[in-house]
Amino acid sequence: MKLVRWLLGSIILFFNFVFTPRSKKRAPEVQQQLDQQTAQFKLYQFKACPFCVKVRRAIKREGLKIATRDAKNNQQYRQELLEQGGKIKVPCLRIEQNGQVEWLYESNDIIAYLHKVAA
Repeated sequence: MKLVRWLLGSIILFFNFVFTPRSKKRAPEVQQQLDQQTAQFKLYQFKACPFCVKVRRAIKREGLKIATRDAKNNQQYRQELLEQGGKIKVPCLRIEQNGQVEWLYESNDIIAYLHKVAA
């Protein structure tokens, strides 16, 4: 089973590399404001997870700068996800704004939220 997951993950990462989306072009002031707004966002993910790839592609397409955290290979990030987010499930977007922290799961919900932020 590990071999199948590894093989599928490698294929997903290969096609993601080959068909990387282009980022939206914005005025520098608008992009800087957007970067400040998303500076405290963190995406907890597994590198080869197809739903995580889907979210990372949406981030790239929207031209956002969001830090990623590998919850599979980094025990500290995995523990943060469990203790603060409540469960080890990826993708998960940690949204920190005005001292409030929200944990958003489900790739489609994350993409919809990011689309609203970037609009």
